[in-house]
Amino acid sequence: MEHFEDHHKAVHHDSALNVNAGIEQPPVVNPGYVRKKRRSLTTGDYVDGILKGDITILSQAITLIESVLPDHYAQSQEIIEKCLPHVGHSVRIGITGVPGAGKSTFIEAIGGKVTNLGHKLAVLAIDPSSEKSKGSILGDKTRMETLVHNPNVFIRPSPSAGSLGGVARKTRETVVLCEAAGFDVVFIETVGVGQSETAVHSMTDLFLMLQIAGAGDELQGIKRGIMEMADMVAITKADGENIGRANMAKAHFISALNLFPMPESQWRPRVYTCSSYDGTGLHDVWGGIEDYIKFTRTNGYFELNRHRQAKYWMYETINEALHERFYHSSAIQSILNDVEQEVLTNRKTSFSAAKELLEAYFEEAKKA
Repeated sequence: MEHFEDHHKAVHHDSALNVNAGIEQPPVVNPGYVRKKRRSLTTGDYVDGILKGDITILSQAITLIESVLPDHYAQSQEIIEKCLPHVGHSVRIGITGVPGAGKSTFIEAIGGKVTNLGHKLAVLAIDPSSEKSKGSILGDKTRMETLVHNPNVFIRPSPSAGSLGGVARKTRETVVLCEAAGFDVVFIETVGVGQSETAVHSMTDLFLMLQIAGAGDELQGIKRGIMEMADMVAITKADGENIGRANMAKAHFISALNLFPMPESQWRPRVYTCSSYDGTGLHDVWGGIEDYIKFTRTNGYFELNRHRQAKYWMYETINEALHERFYHSSAIQSILNDVEQEVLTNRKTSFSAAKELLEAYFEEAKKA
């Protein structure tokens, strides 16, 4: 061992590589710097700022909504309640689309048209996968360069709440604050897949589905449920050599939509072709949205749908709160794994296991 160490020292000593002693580095942070504690805003401060259209305060209030801290949640609910008398004057538009349909480009292109007409636009997202993937709308936000710098546009990424229910509820509450801040058009983009379309549909006045032409049979792979939700279809990228294919796809979609029964709104879904690249067709798409809103306001469906959604979200909020409280209960956490194992090894049925867990939860709730 000593021989090895001596040899190692000799090799090190004979090396052509010399390391000079370093110099003492100055401190990175000014030692005299004292971080000022930001004054916490009262509920009144938040409400006043939101009603004045202060984007910074609006963003901070949305952060409260997204927080998991009980105090933040309680204050956010107070803010929402005080803002409620100032909402209901906007149009809420859900936007979904197949991969590659160019949702971000479409939103940026039509968003510019909307603000040019004198509207204020809020762009929100529902992305239940955002906790794992960090949400693609963060990338979209950097791609929407003109919208980001437009003073009449507010873009908010999806909250990383993990579960679709949590993301959806927080997005719906964010809509309330955006409307109170003066945004009269709200786009809610669904970034995730599957059930996120249903969540967006449950909080919007109109559901717009984006499609592309020239990718084989356009009707393949589109779930019937999503097709039935659509109030409008826009076939994007209808420019250059793709115009013919886009018009053919339009005919296919019109035929398919006519096979469905008349929607409750009594509005037969329309199909448009448009190009975000050269701006063609976007005016027609927005005109169709205005026609739909006017039509449903006149026949009473607009208000009926809003009232139905408010009731739906009341029950969703109750279900979510009960779900959270149940699984965070100490009584449940102490026995859940054991009970689960008994079910997995066929020592207990699913029903008796559920009954045991519920009884344990209610017993703890009685003592509280």
